[in-house]
Amino acid sequence: MTRERLYLYDTTLRDGQQTQGVQFSTDEKHQVCAVLDALGVDYIEGGWPGANPTDSDFFDAAPKTRATMTAFGMTKRAGRSADNDDVLAAVMNAKTPAVCLVGKTHDFHVETALGIPLADNIDNITASIEHIVAQGREALFDAEHYFDGLKSNRDYTLAAAKAAYDAGARWVVLCDTNGGALPHDVRAGVRALIDAGVPGDHIGIHTHNDTENAVANSLVAVSAGARQIQGTLNGLGERCGNANLTTLIPTLALKEPFASQFETGVTADALKTLKKASRTLDDILNRVPHKQAAFVGPSAFAHKAGLHASAIAKDPTTYEHIDPALVGNSRIIPMSNQAGQSNLRERLAGMGLEVAKGDPALQRILDRIKDREAVGYTYDTAQASFELLAREELGVMPSFFEIDRYRVTIERRRNARGEMMSLSEAVVVVHVDGEKLLSVSESLSPIGSDQGPVNALSRALVKDLGSYAKHVDDIRLTDFKVRITNGGTEAVTRVIIDSEDGQGVAWSTVGVSANIVDASFDALVDAIRWKLVRDGAAEATS
Repeated sequence: MTRERLYLYDTTLRDGQQTQGVQFSTDEKHQVCAVLDALGVDYIEGGWPGANPTDSDFFDAAPKTRATMTAFGMTKRAGRSADNDDVLAAVMNAKTPAVCLVGKTHDFHVETALGIPLADNIDNITASIEHIVAQGREALFDAEHYFDGLKSNRDYTLAAAKAAYDAGARWVVLCDTNGGALPHDVRAGVRALIDAGVPGDHIGIHTHNDTENAVANSLVAVSAGARQIQGTLNGLGERCGNANLTTLIPTLALKEPFASQFETGVTADALKTLKKASRTLDDILNRVPHKQAAFVGPSAFAHKAGLHASAIAKDPTTYEHIDPALVGNSRIIPMSNQAGQSNLRERLAGMGLEVAKGDPALQRILDRIKDREAVGYTYDTAQASFELLAREELGVMPSFFEIDRYRVTIERRRNARGEMMSLSEAVVVVHVDGEKLLSVSESLSPIGSDQGPVNALSRALVKDLGSYAKHVDDIRLTDFKVRITNGGTEAVTRVIIDSEDGQGVAWSTVGVSANIVDASFDALVDAIRWKLVRDGAAEATS
């Protein structure tokens, strides 16, 4: 059966940049653009030329893409012709094959924000779209406040949106600008414009997530007839974010009735890179991945309960709605004091360790986990530390190096400019292959930065590990979480450290101590040991 084409429009680089705390550099925009193009989206909205130097620089050296590169702007201003509007000219000068212009379709905004007659606004829309089309560009019209406008003045909103189509717009994009529309509103809004004379294959949907309905609203729009979906990678966007393409893409590809009725530019092979694409954006933004993100989150296919793990071992479809490999993710069987032998054997099998049912080592591992969690450890998220513990009990944990001692000093002082700085110095002495190695690392940083004693310790640990240096020189810390597990003056501190290597492999380790630096050091050592195990490094000679 022939499937109908759906078009994916990504606005991560424009609307996603409205996220609080997000500001892409030009180079970062190029990196994200490459990820999106490889994924297979149809349109990449690069930004608003002329609105800021970064966007202008991006378009000045816009990369060649398979996707249609699109510049964003607004319709011409009242009292000026399209030829003489400098804001519109800056957008056109980006010379992108497609241009998306936002315009008002809600009478309230026309009369209060623009302060012009309703008819003049429609004239501005018409003239602006005709101007784009006349220059041989593909025109898109972003119908701002469309769904709110329908409730206020239905006839006017439909007239404004249809004016763009009549002027030659390839797509009329219905925007839930305030993010308050619900699925029934979106369905009715799409059908209303189709009934007004705009075909569904010329209608797009742009939703915001202020009611956690952005994905649902986008899917409802498709069911109602829209054939372009706009969104952002990882759901970036102003306030609560935009429709999350990281969720929408696999839903359209793998869930019925969408999978049978529609196709997108994202191939099955590209879909397997979805988790990597999501992580790449997080890395660029220096963000910790959302653990429970649908499809791509680290916990998206985690099964903690013993009953679930037992069923998963027999047939994964018992508790998984898709095969995680389809989106580049993997199954996790976390270990905790709620774990049973079914969880444990499944988790060990995932490590490549087949242990027979009833093996006494299984109970020893479970007992050790329970004992350690009783004093503050947790293995729900620290999967790498669990693996090391299990290997030790099974007698298959190689000995790589021994820590002789370490020391950390912290000095607060002013630099030559009179700024208060913190100097952390770490010294680590290890035994590797019968040789004693000493590493020293310093971390000088402004007060309040993250370049402190733990950073110095991490750098000292990997600075000189002899024959193992090649395995650990690409390790970097991506997150550091501290929790006090009890109260009082003798509080115990739990540290969880997230690490990642140059291949994008991520893992987590745990350390517990009354001393936060000591807990951190234990987690750092586990991170290195796990990396050596994963790389198949040879055991130390002595």
